[in-house]
Amino acid sequence: MIEALDLRFGYPGFALHIPEFRVGSGEKLAIIGPSGAGKTTLLKLISGIVRAESGQLRVDGAELRALGEGARRDFRARRVGFVFQELELLDYLDLFDNIVHAYRVNPSLRLDRAVCGRARALAEEVGLGAKLGRMPHQLSQGERQRAAVCRALLPEPGLILADEATGNLDPANKVRVLDLLFRAAERRGASLLAVTHDHELLPRFDRVVDFTRLTAGGG
Repeated sequence: MIEALDLRFGYPGFALHIPEFRVGSGEKLAIIGPSGAGKTTLLKLISGIVRAESGQLRVDGAELRALGEGARRDFRARRVGFVFQELELLDYLDLFDNIVHAYRVNPSLRLDRAVCGRARALAEEVGLGAKLGRMPHQLSQGERQRAAVCRALLPEPGLILADEATGNLDPANKVRVLDLLFRAAERRGASLLAVTHDHELLPRFDRVVDFTRLTAGGG
């Protein structure tokens, strides 16, 4: 699913070097490590949000460094579900429209009755079914976090990237969201790559990677 070799990316004051990193198809992998080490940057490289300066990065059969910005955007929309640490919900859209937003703005995705039904079902799974008409400012931080998970899972992606997806949740909702991520991965045979500081969650993953050991000379 993911293969990175001699991958390098940087900007003033930050340098990331990943000699080798692989994630198998269907594997559930947790990444741990100190804040500021580059874990979020790695997820952005894998999703094609940013482009590596050198090295090889193959994700789900696509060589991302060979793709232009538009092609990487389409790749991300169709094949990657990303739960952002900053959530990135749009304040002017209600909860339902936030969940389906990618289908309204990306021509490679088609919003139809089945997608709308799937969006409502995902919201029900995380306890937000009765709140689909509410605006983000009317939701708690935990509810916004769960909405971001629904948005990421809606396209039924083959790769799920979660950046502290349970970081703002109480224990009960933490388990609920993690269960949802795992069920979504298992239904699709998808790979799940999660950055987390919550070591209580680690036994549920197939493998745990310490980012400080993954990067050699990285920033």
